[in-house]
Amino acid sequence: MIDDSRRTALVSFGVLTVGAVALAAGPSHAATTAPIIPPGAREASELMGRLRRTPRRRDFKTVPMILEHPNFWDDDALKEIIAYRGTRKQVWDNTKLAGPWLNLMRNSINAQIFSFGHKDFLAVSATHGTAHLALFDQPVWDKYELAALAGEKFKTNTLIVPKPAPAAFAESEDPKSVFGADGDTIPALQERGVVFLACHNAIWEVTAKLIASGKNPDHASHEAVAAELTNHLIDGVVLTPGIVATIPELQQVGFHYAAL
Repeated sequence: MIDDSRRTALVSFGVLTVGAVALAAGPSHAATTAPIIPPGAREASELMGRLRRTPRRRDFKTVPMILEHPNFWDDDALKEIIAYRGTRKQVWDNTKLAGPWLNLMRNSINAQIFSFGHKDFLAVSATHGTAHLALFDQPVWDKYELAALAGEKFKTNTLIVPKPAPAAFAESEDPKSVFGADGDTIPALQERGVVFLACHNAIWEVTAKLIASGKNPDHASHEAVAAELTNHLIDGVVLTPGIVATIPELQQVGFHYAAL
């Protein structure tokens, strides 16, 4: 027998507006959309509010190969994630741009919230490999011809383009809503509270490939091109000094590891 009152409470989603948008000295900053989270998800809503108020530095001129000082990554935002007090949290080791990584995270969120009733569930994308290309905005895709690294499926960065969704966010059974396949985009998942972590090491390696292939229109140094790529991370992303080193930090505080 289905408990209709419990299901109604879970599916009655609303848009929670949390805090002012953080300012940053560059084209990227904290997420500009309000998360769509379950009523009563206090830990999740508080985290989203703190992350939205935490500035991201995006005014780099050069960056070193190995980051030794927290000023070079989003240290305050990363510490907020590590300190998350919710009891259900998962870190996804996402490496393949053309893989089903966004779909699987969406399915995990749906089941955790609707099936198991864990309203404060937090999903984090530990993004590196070719998947990291999705974290760059379209202007830098165009300038550095990142489609050449992305593969035939991606002529542009389609994963950062929001898809239309019904205004009634509570319609969780609507496949055209953010709860269905149309929600398999980075903006849609960010609206639902997913945090996307960026990797400095991946940025450095992408830079090496660009320079080696002659896609360096400004004839800039490795350090300068890596800085420009960093400055063009999409809104809401949290830059880490390196994903493979950050995953153990998250596991140490109870994040469950998932990989494709």
